[in-house]
Amino acid sequence: MVQVKKIGIVGATGYTGVELLRLLVKHPDIEISYVTSRSNVGVRVDEMFPNLRGYIDIAFSDPSTDALAECDLVFFATPNGIAMNHVPELLQANTKVIDLAADFRIKDVSVWSKWYGMIHACPELLGEAVYGLPEINRDLLKTANLVANPGCYPTSVILGLLPLLESKLVDLDNIIADTKSGVSGAGKQANIGTLFSEMGESFKAYGVGGHRHQPEISQILSQLSESSVDLTFVPHLLPIIRGIHATIYSRTDVDASTLQALYEKQYINEPFVDVLPQGSHPETRNVKSSNMCQIAIHKPAESSRLVVLSVIDNLVKGAAGQAVQNMNIMFGLHETTALDRPALLP
Repeated sequence: MVQVKKIGIVGATGYTGVELLRLLVKHPDIEISYVTSRSNVGVRVDEMFPNLRGYIDIAFSDPSTDALAECDLVFFATPNGIAMNHVPELLQANTKVIDLAADFRIKDVSVWSKWYGMIHACPELLGEAVYGLPEINRDLLKTANLVANPGCYPTSVILGLLPLLESKLVDLDNIIADTKSGVSGAGKQANIGTLFSEMGESFKAYGVGGHRHQPEISQILSQLSESSVDLTFVPHLLPIIRGIHATIYSRTDVDASTLQALYEKQYINEPFVDVLPQGSHPETRNVKSSNMCQIAIHKPAESSRLVVLSVIDNLVKGAAGQAVQNMNIMFGLHETTALDRPALLP
């Protein structure tokens, strides 16, 4: 019989935090024992989130490292720069940590500081942190104590390119990731640019001159290819709530049928990657609220240009769902527990 694990969630009132709650309340092998929110101490979780009525009987608490240390694992669904101040003490107390922010994703501390504008509180732990993309680091996750949950854009792009990089069948000097995200990717904080009247019925690129997910993507692509990668990464904001669509352009001389077979073989045993029939066009709604990544391959006739389409839900496979998937692996549980559910339609 599996021993029930005690789970803490720091920052549970944001979009990824409440998504963690939604997924975990029906997990048979864990108990949500500690949920924090500095501004909502004493408020019942199901009072703030009525969709969880009948599923959880707990109130928000003020963050306390001592209380968190009593958990078997703690999720940090907090802004960048928060988790790193608590992780050393939690690891010392034998509490595992999954950080859904970016504190431990980038191994080079100088690169991290450049993009996140702060001094890292525990750079000595960057080498210990496992990058939490199960499709590439499943074995490392089994023994991990500290996991850096990947960013949403990086998840969609890396999964879209993984078979090509591992097979060395792509031009590393010519990769373009044209990505689009729903507005929930910007978080729950008030922002004029994400008001419905500002972004509804509109569509725009942002961060073209440099986005903090670029060094994260480049780091992993370079590791997988064992070489430097010239990546052009351009994110866009879509007038939808959730979902990411990555259109990835590269060059290869391999024909479409061979590439299709390559992708199908790569992901045949992956529970949360679905390679669609050749020439398909995945939609963000295909994966809404699910932990699935759908991928489709296109190779225009008489062209060396390859187009890979990759879609995920930014709040699930791009954040909370992937974090739960990582937790399952870390505890030796079935990887799909609490995640094996279809997407919502319409």
